Amino acid sequence: MHYDIHGLTSSDAPTILLSSGLGGSGGYWAPQIPAFSERFRVITYDHRGCGKTGGSVPEVGGIGAMADDVLDIVETLKLKSFHFMGHALGGLIGLDLALRRPELIESQVLINAWSKADPHSGRCFDVRIALLENAGVEAFVKAQPLFLYPAIYMAENPAKMAAEEAHALAHFQGRDNILRRIAALRAFDLDDRLGEIQTPTLVIATRDDLLVPYSRSLRLADGLPNANLVLTVAGGHAVNVTYPQTFNSAVLDFLSGVERA
Repeated sequence: MHYDIHGLTSSDAPTILLSSGLGGSGGYWAPQIPAFSERFRVITYDHRGCGKTGGSVPEVGGIGAMADDVLDIVETLKLKSFHFMGHALGGLIGLDLALRRPELIESQVLINAWSKADPHSGRCFDVRIALLENAGVEAFVKAQPLFLYPAIYMAENPAKMAAEEAHALAHFQGRDNILRRIAALRAFDLDDRLGEIQTPTLVIATRDDLLVPYSRSLRLADGLPNANLVLTVAGGHAVNVTYPQTFNSAVLDFLSGVERA
């Protein structure tokens, strides 16, 4: 597993591990690194088969296998405990870890995540798979921002959209890896076990997320015994990218409260 460490370097520094969504790249968290690095040792990583991490997601194992990859990093760094922040798929990894290894997770931040996929998300996955299978990688990549960002953000940032498209084409994780990761997203279901997860949790959702209805986050906030909810009007699926200052402030405030408790 390829990982990077930012910010504080001491082994006893408060640590937060960031896990991205379907794209799987640690670089997704660039808007968070400067703000978080002042107070934390920040760990980002490329998911299996993504970025600089080799291999591919196994045919079986789903989200649990991806969570095991995180545990490999934890073992390598000898982390006794850490905060965890996950976006969409990364949030599902966090839920799996909080259920299986609660002693490791001091707190978790779940961004546009879910305990069970909504049929609407399944429809979006079907569209993306059809693009990949029938129109090819370029069409799949070109459509990706539509599921991440509000229209106005894309319209106001054409250079960023072009750069992201070029990068995604150059570092495409491969058809099989994408299909296995989407299958894992669809199969994940911890809905009836949320009450077992006692980890302090911040649930963040946006009303204009095209991919994941915010009702999924309402369910998380309702089902998790120790959760707070931040529901924003705008920001899209990648709200940490579109509104980084607001997002970073909300998360850092939450983490400060956890550390004071």
